[in-house]
Amino acid sequence: MGAQLRAVRRRIRSVQSTAKITRAQELIASSRIIKAQQRVHAAAPYARELSRAVEAVVNRSGQIDHPLTRPAERRTRAAVLILTSDRGFCGGYNANVLREAQSLGATLADGGMQVVPYVSGRKGIVWHRFRDRAMAGEWSGFSDTPVHANATEITRELLEAFDRPAEEGGVDEIHLVSTEFVSMLSQRPVVRRLLPLEVVQVDGPPPGPIAIYEFEPSPEDVLNALLPWYVESRVFHALLDSAAAEIAARRRAMKSATDNANELIEQLTREANKARQAEITQEISEIVGGANALAEAISGSK
Repeated sequence: MGAQLRAVRRRIRSVQSTAKITRAQELIASSRIIKAQQRVHAAAPYARELSRAVEAVVNRSGQIDHPLTRPAERRTRAAVLILTSDRGFCGGYNANVLREAQSLGATLADGGMQVVPYVSGRKGIVWHRFRDRAMAGEWSGFSDTPVHANATEITRELLEAFDRPAEEGGVDEIHLVSTEFVSMLSQRPVVRRLLPLEVVQVDGPPPGPIAIYEFEPSPEDVLNALLPWYVESRVFHALLDSAAAEIAARRRAMKSATDNANELIEQLTREANKARQAEITQEISEIVGGANALAEAISGSK
């Protein structure tokens, strides 16, 4: 009985240590999530105005014909940029992104295209290496605190691949798989096509006023300069959004782990109390039995 009580107490101490770790991780994530949300909101105006500028150039250019908006006649290779995390303890965050990337890869393969993965985040890199899947590009070390230089580096490599013919190792399309921060309790994986850009003709009046721009030297030259910046801003915004989603997912996962640990501690404490009560009852029974035996022995000797 004493061995059982000692084993239960060891488990309680072990679970208490785990609860302290998960609680600390939860508090760290809670302190970082506000700053991550602020960075997403701060980057939104730049991305919005850049998108409006690109739309204005397209509207003024008539029939636009640009390499970044012109679909290839025969599409054979597609780059897929997958944004995962560098660290764990974030629940199903990485699993959901990788599952969405797998689904996109299957869809592209059904269309006769070869998928060329570009992976950001150690978890995604390890996932691909474990399955012996080659990666055309990999980046890590900044999943929860990305800076603009990280987006610039990723965009440069993607655009270089897009500028090369598919026969020379280039790609015909670029897709992005990331996680969108919806709320503290909800984060969802999303898939977007970055290149070629989808130019959609909308009938009817625009939803709001259209800014009037003058282009110098020409709309085509302005578009040549704007589109790489536009793609870079989309990648940077996806990195910021994924960082906020990662931290929120980690906070939720660590809170759930802490709650589960506390419930387990309560259950183990009840088991320890039962074992202790049974041990005390047994000791009392042994004392009473010994006293009775002693009394009988004394009365028999008389």
